[in-house]
Amino acid sequence: MHDLEKDFNKDLICWNDKWAIIIGGPIVSLLIPFVFFGIRFNKAPQFTFPIYITTLLITLTLWLGNRAIMIWARTKYAGFAQLKKRLIIQSILMLIFTPVISLLIGYLLEDYCLLNQLGLPEEEIIILSINSSIFTTIAITSIYEVVYFIQQLKESLTRSEDLKREGLRAELNALKTQVNPHFLFNNLNTLCAIIPEDPKKAVTFVEQLSKVYRYILEVRDEKTIPLQEEIQILKAYAFLLNTRFGNNFQLNMDIPEKEMHTRIVPFSLQLLVENALKHNIVSREYPLHITLTTEEGQLIVRNNIQKKQQVEKSTGIGLMNIRNRYKLLTEKLVTVTETPQDFIVAIPLI
Repeated sequence: MHDLEKDFNKDLICWNDKWAIIIGGPIVSLLIPFVFFGIRFNKAPQFTFPIYITTLLITLTLWLGNRAIMIWARTKYAGFAQLKKRLIIQSILMLIFTPVISLLIGYLLEDYCLLNQLGLPEEEIIILSINSSIFTTIAITSIYEVVYFIQQLKESLTRSEDLKREGLRAELNALKTQVNPHFLFNNLNTLCAIIPEDPKKAVTFVEQLSKVYRYILEVRDEKTIPLQEEIQILKAYAFLLNTRFGNNFQLNMDIPEKEMHTRIVPFSLQLLVENALKHNIVSREYPLHITLTTEEGQLIVRNNIQKKQQVEKSTGIGLMNIRNRYKLLTEKLVTVTETPQDFIVAIPLI
């Protein structure tokens, strides 16, 4: 019974309309003959049970049929982006379905419902039947659409708030990663070492370090950014790492120009590189190689595995943060694959 009720309460309807149909159907069917056909209880044209049964049958058939059309349209044309197209196609189908079914049932039950006793011409009865069916369909469909729109608006606001929260967590994580004492200590030591040896390179080092921090501040409110921008900052970040580790850290990229205009979530590449550094040895004997390529609408980030004996305690934000933000933006998933040789993360390109 529970499964049947769950199946009846379709997600795309957004509310359990079972009782609305059970109670509303008979009430609407009782009102239609009085409102549209001028039928009365105590005078001609007089209300009869066969007329009510016929109206009830037509009403429930149209209700459930148009409900099925709504579910189909919302499945095929989901989201606000296709709202206009959905409403146009849905309305056309309903305007065809409603009068055809109304006239067909009325014709099949003509002898039973005795509408000819109304004393109206057959053409006028047909017009009244079509008008009543269309008006009732529009009224009931409007209620469904209002409920659906409110539900979609609530979900949109919830997704927006969730995305904002995940973005703030990512920003905080990136800031913590970059301003933690070890990061500053290592980069200041690197800077002190290169100032007397190569002052020009020291200036470039400071510029790239400033570029990374400026990027964090500039994109903190963005849900997605062009891949090209993220790559530029990754290059600045890689320059700092190359200055510190030399050839022991190598970042290679093979990304077609056409993919540079796609979008990803900010800080994602920086977090993945930081994650690789945190968990793997970087030395002359064990150089760390990170490669970026694209494949079937995904950005593939791959690093060789050479795990440290003692790994820094993970904050648990890194990969989970990236996954959560992508869940709020697209149905495509962030996938993680680990082989004996490589650690691979595939990020969807939006």
